[in-house]
Amino acid sequence: MIISLLMLYLLCNFVPIFIKMYIRITHLVLTALVMMACERPANPAADSEFTDELRLATTPVKNQGASSVCWMYAMLSTIETDRLSQGDSVNLSVAFPLRRYIEEGAAEAMLGGRRHAITMRGTACMALSLLDTYGAAPYDSYPAEGVNYDALARGVNAMARRSQSLSHLRRQVGDMLDSRMGALPQRVYMLHAQYSFGEFARSVYAQDYQALTSFTHHPFGRRVVLELPDNHRRDSFLNVPLDTLMHAIDRALDQGYAVCWEGDISEPGFSFSRGVATLPHSPRYDQQLRQRWFERRQTTDDHCMCIIGRAHDRQGHPYYIAKNSWGTDNPFGGMMYISRDYIRMKTIAIVINNETCHIRL
Repeated sequence: MIISLLMLYLLCNFVPIFIKMYIRITHLVLTALVMMACERPANPAADSEFTDELRLATTPVKNQGASSVCWMYAMLSTIETDRLSQGDSVNLSVAFPLRRYIEEGAAEAMLGGRRHAITMRGTACMALSLLDTYGAAPYDSYPAEGVNYDALARGVNAMARRSQSLSHLRRQVGDMLDSRMGALPQRVYMLHAQYSFGEFARSVYAQDYQALTSFTHHPFGRRVVLELPDNHRRDSFLNVPLDTLMHAIDRALDQGYAVCWEGDISEPGFSFSRGVATLPHSPRYDQQLRQRWFERRQTTDDHCMCIIGRAHDRQGHPYYIAKNSWGTDNPFGGMMYISRDYIRMKTIAIVINNETCHIRL
């Protein structure tokens, strides 16, 4: 009886204390875990590996998917950042000029045969030419997400080979593009005003871009047609010394303009998953070595991006920040940190705003 009373006393007096202590300890542990989760950097590599020195505003990073159309994404990103730097926000449709390009190519593919089949590879200059010819549209007017443009081009090429009538082919192509991409709007409606596609293009892009390159098999100071697999339209570039090219990149960034970059990403040091592109450190990264790599086809035009800033790593080595078009799944939300040496050696060409292009040869 005495033991039972003693146990009852202990239960009534000490168990509540133990329960309160347990609840208190549990609360403290959970609070600590929540605080640790909140304080943990979402992107530790991005927070610690590089220090940004200059970074221009950009529109959201997009994803070209399996399509070979980086040249269009990069050039439109360059125009978008240039507009943002001037206080005007615009997000351009990639789908609109690419649809026009496929429609244009259908007739050539039919009448010119296999040698004139549509390919979706191209250059930044080609993107500018399409804007000049067909105009532009805001992203919201014609988004066409998730389109595989290479597959569309193959489909149109197949139609062109079988077709016996150009008018019939154009109707077929239009119907297919409508079903895969959505019907084109008739006009652009923006800020309570309406524009033709040409008028809208002229409002955001005034044909004020210059293409530069740097190779010694052509004379400096002249516009030259680069021998590139993707230069279908034989666009010309102003050929300048390498140091002049690098100065043009820095000058553009310092004045608030982006740089459309065309270059080679075949080096082992280029890694989208890490968000970094580097070359082994060497004092020999000069004009002559750059030329040898180009002539050996070690450097070619296999990708385009939009350079939007400068940075340095922990050792103080200089880097450029580039907006890619492969989505956001890397440590820097889709951005790339590219070493200055990589840009010196692996650049095929750049396209910059004429406002900043004061070349002294």
